Amino acid sequence: MTEQPARDDSGVLGGLAPADVRVRFPPSPTGLLTVGNIRSALFNWAFARHYGGTLVLRIEDTDQARNTPEALDYTLDALRWLGLTWDEGPEAGGDHGPYLQSERMQIYSDIVGKLMVTGKAYHCYCSQEELDDRRETARSAGQPSGYDGHCRALNAVQAKAFLDEGRRPVVRLRMPDRPIVFDDLVRGEITFLPENLGDYVLIRANGYPLYPLVNPVDDALMDITHVLRGEDLLSSTPRQIALYEALAEIGVGSGRTPRFGHLPMVMGSEGNKKLSKRDSGAGLDEYRTQGFLPEGLLNYLALLGWSIADDRDVFTLAEMIDAFDIRKVNSNAARFDQKKCEAINAAHMRMLPQDEFAARTVPFLVAAGYLPAVPSDDQLAVLRAAVPLVQERMDAFGESVELLGFLFAGEDFVIEPDAAAKVLAGDAGSVLAASAKALEGVEWTTAAIEAALRASLVDGLGLKPKKAFGPVRVAVSGRRVSPPLFESMELLGRETSLRRIEQALVKVEH
Repeated sequence: MTEQPARDDSGVLGGLAPADVRVRFPPSPTGLLTVGNIRSALFNWAFARHYGGTLVLRIEDTDQARNTPEALDYTLDALRWLGLTWDEGPEAGGDHGPYLQSERMQIYSDIVGKLMVTGKAYHCYCSQEELDDRRETARSAGQPSGYDGHCRALNAVQAKAFLDEGRRPVVRLRMPDRPIVFDDLVRGEITFLPENLGDYVLIRANGYPLYPLVNPVDDALMDITHVLRGEDLLSSTPRQIALYEALAEIGVGSGRTPRFGHLPMVMGSEGNKKLSKRDSGAGLDEYRTQGFLPEGLLNYLALLGWSIADDRDVFTLAEMIDAFDIRKVNSNAARFDQKKCEAINAAHMRMLPQDEFAARTVPFLVAAGYLPAVPSDDQLAVLRAAVPLVQERMDAFGESVELLGFLFAGEDFVIEPDAAAKVLAGDAGSVLAASAKALEGVEWTTAAIEAALRASLVDGLGLKPKKAFGPVRVAVSGRRVSPPLFESMELLGRETSLRRIEQALVKVEH
């Protein structure tokens, strides 16, 4: 653990005991998770774990056209893979369920009914065309173009007339006619003026609840104390605060409005636009496929707005939990740097014990067909012996297929066409022939192999090492880039190494 100086958390906790902290991560299972989603989940997780509080996983699955059971399973599996465990929610249970919004529709309906009865909300019968016309008129006059409160004071006769016309109303929240001010844990005090906060829609005309209703209702009923979310949702915060206050007045929830912290935007690599889910490097699945360590990926994502120290980028999740301070999150947008992400992951790979490193390569070698589903003891021994040759060279475990696959290729071994064309040409035949002759009867150890090849190719043929050993490397590994050559040949064994050199020589001669 990183030793941290004592600090005053009263400004964050607002009188709560640390263990009373409750945060939520509310993904929508409509597709793949992005690094922006994961960064938000990570900060909520670290915040809850730092204080010994509770992380609630709440599923926003009200978009029935896009949500699927498979997408929900994917979301839960992805969070488990990352190690971002939740305390309440699907599979974990809890006292504040159900945790799928699709199972909470009656709750939303009942609460909107109470808001209507108490005058906190009202029916609005304005058509879209009427709204657009009035907004354009307001814009032309240089006035705020939000909803103008046209239906705020309708009487029963007017409402019936609209219904008789066949209009179906939406439900709007009656916003307070005063500024809404709150202290953002990341950005400080923020003020929204009432003229910029029109009464917003809670329920569509078809009776379907909207995000600005269901999120605050769920937060209130689940006793959420802190809401840490993306900067892109900042504009909706004053409307949600108004709803929290209205819910408190009708007795829904604890009556406490959560503390907000709006996390910085994650920008693309160029730094000029938000990272899109269509951008390379944005989707979580890319990192799982490439063989990133969850802890390496999370370490990098933590750096998108937060740091453990000015002179330190690599840390464990345990160290992050110990040091995490939401007030230290930078409000400026963070630029996603793929190269740095790879470097951070590589640093975590280098910290692994060699046996664990070897075990993590197995699924990739199995998937590529180089190892059987249950590798033999001999194969695992070779793999463990190869780890010191590649652990400092790899940025992700998916690279093990190219770097180590040749050790297990057997009869399926092939030389890459590009390597053959560029290296097994010119005088490569004489190099391979001299190599095969030099290795006859040599003790099969790294030192003896190196000594024999240097004496024959560098001293005997007068070749520079690159020209001398390049054809041998391609012959035995099938690639221009491989682990250290002489160590690789020892691992391959005498018979396999010499057979491959002979086969490459035949290829060159033909």
